[in-house]
Amino acid sequence: MPHPSTHLRTGAATADVGDPDWQQWSHAWTRHIPVLTGRTDLTVTVAPGAGGGAPACFYPDQRRIEVDATHIGTPDVANPRRAGHKRLVPTAYGLLVHEAAHAAHSQWRTPPGTPPVVAAVAELLEESRIEHRQRTRRRGDRRWLRHTVTTLISPADAPVDDPWHAAHLAGLLLARVDARIITAKDTRGVRAAITAILGRTILKQLRDVWRQAHSIDDTDADGMRDLAWRWCHILGIDPQQQPQPPQPDPGMFAGRLAQALTDYLAHAAGLTPAQYRAQRINSRFRAPATWTRRDPTDAERAAARHLAARLRHARTHQPEPDSRPSLIPPGRLRTRHAITAQAQIAAGTIPTATPWQRRTHLPPPKPTLHLAVIVDVSFSMHPYAAPMSSAGWILAHAARASDAITTTIAFGSDVTLLIGPRQRPTHVQEMNTFGGSSTFGDAVKLADELLQLRQPGRLRMLAVVSDGDLDDIPATQRLISTLHRAGCAVMWLRPADLDGHTFTDTTTVLVTDPVQAIGHIADAAVTALEQA
Repeated sequence: MPHPSTHLRTGAATADVGDPDWQQWSHAWTRHIPVLTGRTDLTVTVAPGAGGGAPACFYPDQRRIEVDATHIGTPDVANPRRAGHKRLVPTAYGLLVHEAAHAAHSQWRTPPGTPPVVAAVAELLEESRIEHRQRTRRRGDRRWLRHTVTTLISPADAPVDDPWHAAHLAGLLLARVDARIITAKDTRGVRAAITAILGRTILKQLRDVWRQAHSIDDTDADGMRDLAWRWCHILGIDPQQQPQPPQPDPGMFAGRLAQALTDYLAHAAGLTPAQYRAQRINSRFRAPATWTRRDPTDAERAAARHLAARLRHARTHQPEPDSRPSLIPPGRLRTRHAITAQAQIAAGTIPTATPWQRRTHLPPPKPTLHLAVIVDVSFSMHPYAAPMSSAGWILAHAARASDAITTTIAFGSDVTLLIGPRQRPTHVQEMNTFGGSSTFGDAVKLADELLQLRQPGRLRMLAVVSDGDLDDIPATQRLISTLHRAGCAVMWLRPADLDGHTFTDTTTVLVTDPVQAIGHIADAAVTALEQA
C-alpha cells in the first residue's frame, strides 16, 4: 500500500542514528515526551535520516521515537529546551506529537494469521484513531497534528482512480475530519473526487467503519481486525483470494484523485498547485552527479537561433484579412468611439478611444507548443547520448525565443529531469548511458505532470528517442494510447540498427544517424505549429 504512514515499527530498530550535532534536541524531546504520552520509559532520537525511511517513526519494542531532523533544518534554528521552540518548527513538533500518539494509544498488535491486505487496512484506520485519541486527551495538540498531514501524505497515496485508492485516501484525509484534526472545508475537493469514484453509499459505509475505529479501545486488536475485514468487504475485496493490497496499473495515468490531493496539499502549504508540483518535482528529480556539464558550442548556439526563427515563422505564416482599431484614418469611422474620443479631448485628457476601423492582414493566432522530449539512456543507446544532450539545450533556448514550452527527460534505471519547462540552461548537460530502461512509464507521467499532455485545448507533442526495448511493453502501449486519444501527438525515433518494439498510435521514424534525431524533432515541432 503506497503510503508513507507506515511508521509504527513493530520489528527491530535500526542501528543507532544519533548525531552529536542533534544531541540537544534528542535530550530535550526525551525529557518532554512524558508530557505528550504519560509514559516515562521512552527515548527520542532526532537526527538526519532518522525515522526508518519515514518522516518519523515509533519502535514500540525499543520504546523509541525517531524524528528526521530534515523537518527541523539546522540544530540552531531554535532552542528545544524553551517552550516556544515548537512554533518555529511546527511540522517537526507535529511529527513528535503524532508518534507520541502511537506510543500512548497503539497498544495492540496485529493478530497472527491476519491477511496482509487486512493488516494494511488496520494500519490505515489506526492513523486517524490515535490522532483522535490524542486530541481527546490533549486538545491543544490538534494545532500541531494539522501540520503533519502534508508531511505524512503525498500524491503517491492516490496514484490512480480506482476504488481501493479512493478508499485509502478517504481513510487518510476524510477520517481525520471526523477525528477533528482537519476540517471539512479543507477536504472539499478531495471528498468530491472520492465520491465520484466510490459513490455516496460506499463512502458512507466506509465512514461508519472509521468512526467506529475512533471508539475502539487501545488494546482491542480483534476489534481493529474485524473493522479492517469489513472495510475489504465493502470494497468487494476477498482477503483470502487477494492477500496483498491492490497495486496500481503502471500503464495508467494519475487522475482526479491525484489532482484533488495535489490541490489540497498545495493549499495547505500556501502554494498554487503549479508551484507545489514544481517544488515536489525539483526535490524528487535531480541530475545524477555522474553527468557532466559543458559550455554550448557556436554551432549549438546557431542551431538554437535557427530553430527559434523557424518556430516563429511557423506561428505567423499565411497572414489572413482582418481589421483592427486605429486612432487615425483611413478606415471606417466608429461613431460611438469617435464621440468618446471627442469627450476625452474636451476633458483635457489624452484620448484612448480608437474611432477608426482599418482593414489589414494579420497572422492567425497560434497556440503555444508544449513539447516533451524523452530520451532513453540505457546502455544500448550510447550513440545517442551526446546529440540528444545537445538537442535538449537547443530546444530549451529555441523555445524561450519562440513562445514554446519544452522539457527534456531521460530515463534508464532512474528518471532524470534534464531541463524543466521554461528553463534556459547556461550549460549543456552531457548524458551518460547507464543501466536498463525500466522507468519509461515514470518519465511519461512526469512529462504529463509538467506539461499537462492530456489536457485538451492546447498543442501537445511527445517525442521519444528509444529503441523500444522496454521492460513493460503492454503498460507502455496503454500510456501511449491514452495520450493519443487525448490528442497528444507521439513521435518515436528508433535507431535503425537496433532491434526493438514498434508501438501503435505513434509516428515511428527509423533514424540511421543519431544527429538526425535533432532535425526530426525540430521538423515535427514546426509542422505541428504550421498545421495548428
